[in-house]
Amino acid sequence: MTQNSQISAVDLFCGVGGLTHGLSQAQIDVRLGVDIDPASQYPFEKNNSAKFLLADVSVLNAETITQSFVPGTTTLLAGCAPCQPFSTYSQKAKRNGKTRQDRGRKDDWRLVERFGQLIEEVQPDLVTMENVPPLLRAPVYKRLLDRLQGYWVDAQVIDCQTIGLPQTRKRLVLVASRLGPITLPQFDRKQRSVRSTIGGLPPLGAGEMDPNDRIHRASALSKVNLKRIRASVPGGTWRDWPEKLKADCHLRETGATYPSVYGRMKWDEPSPTITTQCFGYGNGRFGHPEQDRAISLREAAMLQGFPRKYSFLPDNEPVSFATLGRLIGNAVPVTLGKAIGEILVEHVASR
Repeated sequence: MTQNSQISAVDLFCGVGGLTHGLSQAQIDVRLGVDIDPASQYPFEKNNSAKFLLADVSVLNAETITQSFVPGTTTLLAGCAPCQPFSTYSQKAKRNGKTRQDRGRKDDWRLVERFGQLIEEVQPDLVTMENVPPLLRAPVYKRLLDRLQGYWVDAQVIDCQTIGLPQTRKRLVLVASRLGPITLPQFDRKQRSVRSTIGGLPPLGAGEMDPNDRIHRASALSKVNLKRIRASVPGGTWRDWPEKLKADCHLRETGATYPSVYGRMKWDEPSPTITTQCFGYGNGRFGHPEQDRAISLREAAMLQGFPRKYSFLPDNEPVSFATLGRLIGNAVPVTLGKAIGEILVEHVASR
């Protein structure tokens, strides 16, 4: 980070630092990241120059934010409030009579409300928010806009393939400025593929780990799942398997609506959306395009835009697929953070 950065920022709901890392790549000076998840602290601080505050944003004091900004700079309040009730996964679960909690919270939409309250209290020069597209239709989004009186606002659902992320991920991005009109552009950057992103990593078998990178680790497969992935082709479905390999759930009527589970990615296309369960072969199209295994944690992180050397846990801590899958899947893609940062930097420079 250059010391003459014109923008200093605070990142709420920062997680492992995907948004912070991207903003920093755009030369925005992120001073503080706040999150309730203690597992986020090591990766956030190890890979970024900002401080990490383990705190619940729902009770965070606005003064903590204002004191973190560098005097004389343009101030930015950024955040991706967990909004699980509006996610596609949660809507499907609700229709199936199931419930799901993420990051240990119920009613996570209240955190979007709190983000709006903090904007009113802090009155930063700039605001950016990243979230799930269905939030646009929610009453809480209208209330957020009402709190942005005095700001020029633009919002857009961005297909992350158009910003160079090797992933079919759509996210709502909002930017707001007190300095003047601000507009999100129509992105049309070169599309990146699974091959161009993870093709150079050392090969692994199911259950194996790269001795030089503990995060480049693939989950184990049962004997039947090993047979299934060997019968799978990139871009195919479980319908391609011999009948003896199909599970009972596939043969039910509801199974027909999930053709991508137990699927392989395609080398020369973007990956599917990386989720918190992306390390499991049966959780989506998370099979490696060529090797007989699910993608590794490192591959998932790289498909989220994280640099290959991004450190996610200390050497003395064991690798937990559940924990790291959650951290990686919940992260704001670094590539998206950088794209947002570049827009804000250009906006400030044009004033």
